[in-house]
Amino acid sequence: MPSTDLKFANADEHRAWLTRQAALPRGWRVGATRFEFQPAEVRKTAKMTITLIAPDKPVESVAAMFTKNAFPGAPVIIGRKRMAAGTPLAAIVINNKVSNVCAPNGVATAERLCERLGQLMNLEEAQILPSSTGVIGWRLPIDFMINALPAAVESLQGKSILPAAEGIVTTDLYPKIRRVELPGGATIVGIAKGAGMIEPNLATMLVYVLTDADIVRNQLQRYLEEAVEESFNCISIDSDTSTSDTVVCASTRAVPCPDLTAFRLGLFQVCSDLAEDVVRNGEGVHHVIRVAVGGAPDYETARAIGKAVVNSPLFQCAVCGNDANVGRLIAAIGKEVGARHEGLDLSGCSIAMGGESIYEGGVFHLDPDKERRLVAHLKAAEMYASVAPKDGLTFVPPMRFPPHERAVEIEIDLGAGDAACLVVGADRSHEYISENADYRS
Repeated sequence: MPSTDLKFANADEHRAWLTRQAALPRGWRVGATRFEFQPAEVRKTAKMTITLIAPDKPVESVAAMFTKNAFPGAPVIIGRKRMAAGTPLAAIVINNKVSNVCAPNGVATAERLCERLGQLMNLEEAQILPSSTGVIGWRLPIDFMINALPAAVESLQGKSILPAAEGIVTTDLYPKIRRVELPGGATIVGIAKGAGMIEPNLATMLVYVLTDADIVRNQLQRYLEEAVEESFNCISIDSDTSTSDTVVCASTRAVPCPDLTAFRLGLFQVCSDLAEDVVRNGEGVHHVIRVAVGGAPDYETARAIGKAVVNSPLFQCAVCGNDANVGRLIAAIGKEVGARHEGLDLSGCSIAMGGESIYEGGVFHLDPDKERRLVAHLKAAEMYASVAPKDGLTFVPPMRFPPHERAVEIEIDLGAGDAACLVVGADRSHEYISENADYRS
């Protein structure tokens, strides 16, 4: 669940709120620059942003998690090696538009970019982490990128993380920033990029969390793994795990941290809020769906059943149409249990939607009044209605801000144990199909 109940009447209100969240922790700088280039693979002009995140001096306290996709991007390959070596972090260089996955000489090209940035900033190449997101299979326009690096370095500033939040997006409709203030004066500030190809596997999308709390490297890695497991690893938009998923958390250790429990909770809150922001900002998402699964024999079973619900194409489509088709809901649960949880007794299972009991004692409990209330719940959670194509376009972007933080609320009590998990997902819309049909064209 989000830490707030935010409502925005327009994009200006949302922008003002982002600006208030964006103050950087002590010792951090960010910058970005944008340029046009000609991809080698297509005859069209494209735009790319290079974003830099850098501490004032290299930091030892850095943690990271990466995708488990078996075809990782070149930056993931490099990042794994540098994290395993215990290398300090001096900078992160991020580009959008091209993901540098399985591209010819992808690793060498990313290393060349880091080498040039190191020369410009007087840093060791091995202390720079690259990140890329965008079209899979395209080559990085390395000459254009190297030419743009001086402008990116020149833009570095220590006041606001907003330029970085804006710089890393691709099909995102708006940037995502979350912030927590800690006892003693330290802060945790995170940004995330993600809208499609999202069902995490140990990490997700591109996420960068910066802090000035005095936390050592081993503690930070452990706390990050805990936070990711119950936040990013509990969301799904389309069940596809990206080849470039990366979460980085780093600290300048500039401010004492007398309460480690407060830090752990704060890091989880930032990750949890960003995770739901990613879902709410998903490609063509009209409704966020929160599925609280309880009464499970273990955490893994609870999460698997929650993901089965939010990943069901039929149920996603029903929610998109504000159709309380509870048959599709129970079918998704039964499919998962029958296929992967043999022996799980569902005789004590109960299900509610929007606070309304819909299934208990082996039967549905429905009537015309309840059906109307269920539809009203779905409509109240809708962020926007579908927009008809205009001027020959197949996809018209909706409002570029989140109007509210409401969601379709589903509660499943399996009646088979004490474990629980909250999974967050989204509906499936016409806009999602259009966006991904036209993604490269």
